[in-house]
Amino acid sequence: MPLIKSKSDKAFKKNISAEVKAGKPVKQAVAIAYSVKRASKKDGGDVRLSVSKGEKLPVSQGAGLTQKGRDKVNRATGSNLKPPAPHPKTKADEGRKASFCARMSGMPGPAKDEKGQPTRKAASLKRWNCPGW
Repeated sequence: MPLIKSKSDKAFKKNISAEVKAGKPVKQAVAIAYSVKRASKKDGGDVRLSVSKGEKLPVSQGAGLTQKGRDKVNRATGSNLKPPAPHPKTKADEGRKASFCARMSGMPGPAKDEKGQPTRKAASLKRWNCPGW
């Protein structure tokens, strides 16, 4: 019987019992169930976000995700997205800002679209107060 690809505890327990019934040792069954649970969290990366539902900001307001959008992505993928840190107060936030600015600055694509409006990339770099934006 195929295993249930889900991150729920109910599916996790069913996967363990299915593997034990198939003759595997309990420790191995638990390890397999954890592996399936982790894989299902990674597969949740195709999360659709909408400006109209308030999950991300329009370009005119600096682009990026709202708290509602971050919560939706965190639930779907098991990640831990944090709000922007344009004015970092801690060393960790300074590191996050430097990492974000370096990563996004290197992304391909123009800073302005055909109409001369800033792209989401440019707006998010400006919102994070990245140097040169």
